[in-house]
Amino acid sequence: MALKLNVPTLTSTEAAKEIEETILTSEPDARVEIDVESKTVTIEAKASEETFKQLIVATGHKLA
Repeated sequence: MALKLNVPTLTSTEAAKEIEETILTSEPDARVEIDVESKTVTIEAKASEETFKQLIVATGHKLA
């Protein structure tokens, strides 16, 4: 099942790339889709929701 997170501070493709790289560093097999326009990050992976929330926050973003 995919995890969809709302990231209101996601405002650029550069920020999206940073989030994606951070997630893939921790979970190389994850499938990550980021929509800057709707400010959402969708992740399919084995790690917990909390893990991904912490990784996104670690990049300097906030979750809604």
